[in-house]
Amino acid sequence: MTTLHPDPDAFATARSCDGPVFPGRCMIVLAYPFHRYDGVWQVDMAVPDVPWYVGPGLLAAVAGGWLLLVGATAVSSYRIVGKALEPVQAISGKLAQITASDLGHRVPVPSHRDELRDLAEIANRTLDRAQSAVEQQLRFASDASHDLRNPLTAMRTRIEEVLMCPEQSDWPGTANALLESVERMQDLVGDLLQVARLDAGVTGRREAISLTDLVRCELDRLPRRVAVRHRLTPAVIVNGERIGLTRLLNNLLDNAERHAASLITVTLEFCSGTAVLEVCDDGEGIAPEQREIIFERFARLEASRVRDPGGTGLGLPIARQIAEAHGGTLAVEDSTRGARFVLRLPGKIASPPELEQRG
Repeated sequence: MTTLHPDPDAFATARSCDGPVFPGRCMIVLAYPFHRYDGVWQVDMAVPDVPWYVGPGLLAAVAGGWLLLVGATAVSSYRIVGKALEPVQAISGKLAQITASDLGHRVPVPSHRDELRDLAEIANRTLDRAQSAVEQQLRFASDASHDLRNPLTAMRTRIEEVLMCPEQSDWPGTANALLESVERMQDLVGDLLQVARLDAGVTGRREAISLTDLVRCELDRLPRRVAVRHRLTPAVIVNGERIGLTRLLNNLLDNAERHAASLITVTLEFCSGTAVLEVCDDGEGIAPEQREIIFERFARLEASRVRDPGGTGLGLPIARQIAEAHGGTLAVEDSTRGARFVLRLPGKIASPPELEQRG
């Protein structure tokens, strides 16, 4: 096996290839002295040689392969993430182009159904609402400016006329004419302020209000040029702002008075948790295709312009906004004659203890 003869107190190793004991193989041979009572013996051991792949070459190959794998993974990840973020970059670029004066742009919607597509669709819906709100504000500002300019122009013209011939002018008559224009401007400014408060969500203190008492009080407070007939269910309670509900009711009554021939009918009922207030007149009525137009700001039908040239066109829109702010609805519904405005608000019937407390 080996020709090694180590010292008695040491051992020796050697590498042997193609030896007589292990032909065609390389072995590592260890010669180890072994002390016995009868002398020193030698133990020879042989194990296979270390394979070629165990050594620095293998470590270098593994390290190189690992570096290549990491590099390929990094490049692939960069390309995949870049491809995935292309829709985000497109959306960001389009959003950067949108300004307050140009809200017509919309972000591109990816073709694949995923979270980015949902985000793009939500962004486009938000832009639609923003554009609609801005356009509404621009129309509102334009209409308000137009309606404010008319009485100012009339007042300026009247003042210039009397200043041309002050000695021959009728100053009391001029003052009365100017007072009418001032009152019209005052009404318009008050309506504009109310609209601005409603748009901003500014409301007064909410409390439990007897809608029955409120309607009866307003009907008895002001005389009307036409007869008013009412049928009110007792003890109908709603939670709301007293000033706002009073404004709503008076707007409906004023509108009914302008168009009524001889009679206004006011009905208050309670049905399935809802207070239903109806204000009807016996006038010409409103065509079905115009029932929503009258709730647009500054929209006035021909009949309304003839009956009330100084109107602002904001009474019914304000009434609907107040109704919606109280969680209710206001609409024009079918009627055998005239116009029938129906207000629905969440409410209840007062219990006997509540009635005693109010009494």
